[in-house]
Amino acid sequence: MTERPPHNNTASKAVSEKELAERLRRRDSEAMRLFYERYAGFLTAVGSRYVPERDQLKDVLQDALLQIFNAADKFEYRGEGSLKAWACRITVNRALKFLRAQGRLRFVDELPDVPEEEMREMQQVPPAVLQDFIRELPDGYRTVFNLFVFEQKSHREIAALLGIREDSSASQYFRARAHLAKKINQYIKNHE
Repeated sequence: MTERPPHNNTASKAVSEKELAERLRRRDSEAMRLFYERYAGFLTAVGSRYVPERDQLKDVLQDALLQIFNAADKFEYRGEGSLKAWACRITVNRALKFLRAQGRLRFVDELPDVPEEEMREMQQVPPAVLQDFIRELPDGYRTVFNLFVFEQKSHREIAALLGIREDSSASQYFRARAHLAKKINQYIKNHE
């Protein structure tokens, strides 16, 4: 009986995304493992932008992976990166569904104006610190900010996704930016 070589990330890179998608469509368990090996870290990072609590994030990721594997036969390959983008959309949607179910997405249209601070040189803030600042935003601010900045959704698309008005999306984004500017400026001031 021949022994299987140990699994490594190099093996998962050797399989093209197109081939991986085809094998997932056939419910190949080895392809599922390769998919997990290749994309779990990325999907964790995406999910953590919306659900920063580790235990809750694990649940969201498990649901996302189940949906990805169960719907793989419906995935349509459109070129390199399309499988990763499709998995990312599923993960974001599962995170949004989780936040809605928890009642954590509250949007208030009538908030006092927050003066916008000019952001200083963001390059002076380590990426991990910046990610922490984003995770610390209130759920509504964080969700709109992430959808606008990272998912590149328009305020119209965000409003449709979250069931809010377009101007509510814009105001949540504005307030998130103001909140981040304050934190960034304070961080820079403390480290000068």
